[in-house]
Amino acid sequence: MPGSGAGNTGEDVWDDLVLDEDFIRSAETDEPSARARMLAARWRQQAPDPQPWRSDEPPAGWFFSKARRRKWRRR
Repeated sequence: MPGSGAGNTGEDVWDDLVLDEDFIRSAETDEPSARARMLAARWRQQAPDPQPWRSDEPPAGWFFSKARRRKWRRR
């Protein structure tokens, strides 16, 4: 039964611990995130295609028309 061991005064070690934001931010991380591990495993099998830093194409889902271009030039 927890708390019934020899030398235990009945007070839990974790009672006085305060998990505030400063404590959490100061904690060191040694393990990569799940996404980083997933991408590393995927890239070991097949490296991703190189992507230009800036491409000539607009981002996916971007709506760009001649009317918008004309409106932009007027300003």
